[in-house]
Amino acid sequence: MNSNPSPTTITTPEALQHSTPYTPLPDHPTSSAVSPAKDHLRPFKGLAGIFLSMLFMSSMITFFFSNFGNQSESSPSATEAVLPETLMPPSRGESEKTFLASSGTGPAYPWTDAMLAWQRTSYHFQPVKNWMNGPLFHMGWYHLFYQYNPISPLWGNITWGHAVSRDLIHWLYLPFAMVPDHWFDWNGVWTGSATLLPDGGIIILYTGGSDNNVQVQNLAYPANLSDPLLLNWVKYKDNPVIVPPPGIGLEDFRDPTTAWHTGDGKWRVAIGSKINTTGIILVYQTTNFTNYEPLDGIMHAVPGTGMWECVDFYPISTTDMNGLDTSFNGSDIKHVLKASLAIEMKDYYALGTYDPNNNTWTPDNPELDVGIGLRVDYGKYYASKTFYDQNKQRRIFKNDDLLKGWASVQTIPRTVVYDKKTRTNILQWPVEEVKKLRLKCIEFNGVELGPGSIVPLNISSATQLDITATFEVDKEAWEATLEADVGYNCSTTGAVVRGTLGPFGLLVIADDSLSEFTPVYFYISKDIDGTYKTFFCSDEMRSSKASDVDKNVYGGLVPVLDGEKLSMRLLVDHSIVESFAQGGRTVITSRIYPTKAIYGAARAFLFNNATGVSVTASLTIWEMDSADIQQFPFESDDSTTSLLSAKNLYISDIEKIIYISCSKYFHYTSAKLLGPRIYRSSGLFEILFVARAKKIRLNEVIENLTTLKIQSEKMTTAQHYHDTETHQNWVKED
Repeated sequence: MNSNPSPTTITTPEALQHSTPYTPLPDHPTSSAVSPAKDHLRPFKGLAGIFLSMLFMSSMITFFFSNFGNQSESSPSATEAVLPETLMPPSRGESEKTFLASSGTGPAYPWTDAMLAWQRTSYHFQPVKNWMNGPLFHMGWYHLFYQYNPISPLWGNITWGHAVSRDLIHWLYLPFAMVPDHWFDWNGVWTGSATLLPDGGIIILYTGGSDNNVQVQNLAYPANLSDPLLLNWVKYKDNPVIVPPPGIGLEDFRDPTTAWHTGDGKWRVAIGSKINTTGIILVYQTTNFTNYEPLDGIMHAVPGTGMWECVDFYPISTTDMNGLDTSFNGSDIKHVLKASLAIEMKDYYALGTYDPNNNTWTPDNPELDVGIGLRVDYGKYYASKTFYDQNKQRRIFKNDDLLKGWASVQTIPRTVVYDKKTRTNILQWPVEEVKKLRLKCIEFNGVELGPGSIVPLNISSATQLDITATFEVDKEAWEATLEADVGYNCSTTGAVVRGTLGPFGLLVIADDSLSEFTPVYFYISKDIDGTYKTFFCSDEMRSSKASDVDKNVYGGLVPVLDGEKLSMRLLVDHSIVESFAQGGRTVITSRIYPTKAIYGAARAFLFNNATGVSVTASLTIWEMDSADIQQFPFESDDSTTSLLSAKNLYISDIEKIIYISCSKYFHYTSAKLLGPRIYRSSGLFEILFVARAKKIRLNEVIENLTTLKIQSEKMTTAQHYHDTETHQNWVKED
């Protein structure tokens, strides 16, 4: 059996001590009392101003179709199914040096293949190389389509890669779904969206770069709906189905949304565009997805925001935590409008009211309109889309992180719900399936952080983590502070600049001497009238000694209501850190490329760099297993038959995991197996093996008696367990 220490609950700072001596940060940033971090905590100062010019759009445009049907084909027939080679998963030792985009200003760092291989994420989906691209759920499988360039990491030759998953965490690569092989997508199969029809049909509308670089909208559909893997796709023979209307730039018309049904037998789809510097949304309607008519007017426009890419439009319930199908409309509903701003490479959203009769959407608060208010994610996050998961009745965000320094990576999918407390924003949270990867758990309770202190967290591995933390600011000192840092802003001030009420939080992917570290933190400003603002930030400026990678300070305001503790959750996975504040009101994704804090040298710390208050922190840290991402195991020429007849119970068949503190309980969809998560106890079953096993073969199910054969590199054995309501009467039969 694999030997693991029991979970430990730590309640005192003394229990956090490490062999390396640490001295609290000084009360004054110019003091020399700090060792060893003093050389690396220099103040970072800057000033930035962002001014949005507002333009009034005085006229509307008239739409009509142009005739693109006369162009000749110089490629295979539109009804042919093209099935290129399968995209192979990367090996752990594969170098990513060719994917580095030197966005920094300094000289090239002497990267080694081993260092670059470490940067690759372990539980985030990441293609072998190049660009990411909409998801759907079909016959028990989640399908992810992503934009991929099989030739180089640069934009161009864009193909749709294809992967499937049972649980949005463990992925299997499939052959390419679509390649640029017709005149209407000769310069790329670009972003698109899937729509599930009431009769079970599936259609995809996608933007194609035509042979003369015109952006047109094309239709594709599965060749065989009974295939759970949807391996073969057919492009409609009369593509394109929508072309740029008069007044719209030929290269400013892209990224159709999922279609929604209006109840009168018609479907509508939105497309992003611009007029001069005004971002706009155009809407078309159809009854058959092959013939479209433009609706009069513009659904929404915001001056000064430029081209709107990857537009997303969906309903969200104000009373229910479940997600809604895109076509849902009625009372107790808000509609979220999201756009990716090409001029900023950022995703914005707003809540509002949709009027289908007049084809308009109106924001609840004009000061928080699309492009000038709320961000989906304040970090490196772009071109996101949602989809409705009808399997679990939830709406899920996924993003297409364009090449931002390295090969692109998929963030952990996030559920999206309405924040019923603030009534001004959405809440994003990692899907519950990510908990399947949790391994060793350690709790730290009531850790006192005085002004200017750093406390090391004694955990065995800090490379792959799931961290939840709460922070309480000393009330007496808080109330005694009359005014503090009124002009604070995350983007202009990093974690090393000290204020009265901040910053405080966590240092992740840090080395032992703090020559590299990434702070994720809160910073509070207080006005003379007693009002305050809370900022949630992530500082990459000291995340790497390399000067040829992009490093920024990200973040924004996070609403904190009376009586709420400050809380954050971090998903750390090598070169990516996803941070969620106050249940997902504000989210930041960071990509970091350390040179020292890698492999066993990666550490984590609590810190309080405030000058005027003490903070009490409590946190739970799970070490995370790696996701299983590999080529789909085709076992015969008929993959569908092989799939449906397979007797393997995969990791993704775990239906639900329940956590009570550091104890873990789990359900299987077919075995109905239930038991505690333990580390060492009389040879009882350890979920650690489930998480690391490639598959679990289900041999027999007889009422409550289940026989499982665990197959992994370190363990091959048969064990029996008896399930009782109390979870106590478990036996092992060798």
